[in-house]
Amino acid sequence: MNKLRNIVVSVIVALTIGLVVVFFTTGNVLSEDVTTIRFGHDAAETNERHVAVLHFKELVEEKSNGQMEVIIFPSDQLGSEAEKLESVTLNDLQMVTASAFSQYDQRIGVFELPYLFDSYEKAWEVLDGEIGKELSKPFLKDNLRILTFFENGFRHVTANKPIENLEDLKGLKIRTPEFPISLSTFSALGANPTPMAFGELYMGLQQGTVDAQENPVANTYASKFNEVQDYLIMTGHQYIPMPVAISEEFWQSLTPEEQKIVEESALETAQFHRDLVTSKEEQIIEELEESGMTVIYPDTKLFEENVEAVYENFKKKFGEEFVDQVVKAAE
Repeated sequence: MNKLRNIVVSVIVALTIGLVVVFFTTGNVLSEDVTTIRFGHDAAETNERHVAVLHFKELVEEKSNGQMEVIIFPSDQLGSEAEKLESVTLNDLQMVTASAFSQYDQRIGVFELPYLFDSYEKAWEVLDGEIGKELSKPFLKDNLRILTFFENGFRHVTANKPIENLEDLKGLKIRTPEFPISLSTFSALGANPTPMAFGELYMGLQQGTVDAQENPVANTYASKFNEVQDYLIMTGHQYIPMPVAISEEFWQSLTPEEQKIVEESALETAQFHRDLVTSKEEQIIEELEESGMTVIYPDTKLFEENVEAVYENFKKKFGEEFVDQVVKAAE
């Protein structure tokens, strides 16, 4: 009797493990009638990006009449941006929004060139146009299908000292993402750029590991950097879009109807996110000021002049004709 019981228990355990493996390797729930999309991002749950992904979830589930579900993993729960992107290339994770795509094709980094765009509308025009489409194609070879671009906002500096000119930036130990253009930009401006994982940044500022950081104001607000930084400096030095990608392998496993639902929902959500971020930006700045931050609007003309070397450097990497084409489109 005990032997029979042990056999039954062993069979149940084996079946359970098998079902778990099926869930995590295919991304599909056990019911053949429901398709699950696991969607990861790095923002806090108070950030507009998370609100946008929730909106995407609602759209997909509503349009599919509950036959598709979206499970969201915010706040780097599944690892860094690079790790989440790799997970999508392996189809362990089905969707991601991140800004670290240049590790697979560096030309997408052209959008990060300092002071390239002077308005959100111009940035969206270029991203949604032929240049954005062409730059998305090479990622298919890495199993990444870019569906659209979320809004990440223009980036601004926060610090514990006022920054009104280039002299104030000299030697400033500022956290930046580990992106070549970000590092080159602040080196050109005389600062000391220091890469650090976003999840470690609050503590890094609190402990003085870095003296400053640069992010869109929505990220500064959502991550409560105003608790450890005294000044918000509206440098607007860089615009970094947030591509939204889906595993190409997973995409091809969807029916044409499911693909349409996902694509339409992604495009609708991108506009929803853009509108949300831009409409709330002034309010966020006011709230940061009310919380005790001093907001500074420096004359950025000298900043712009000092980053010309960044353009020359990246023309060698991206191609001079290509960079000139993007710059012209951004005018």
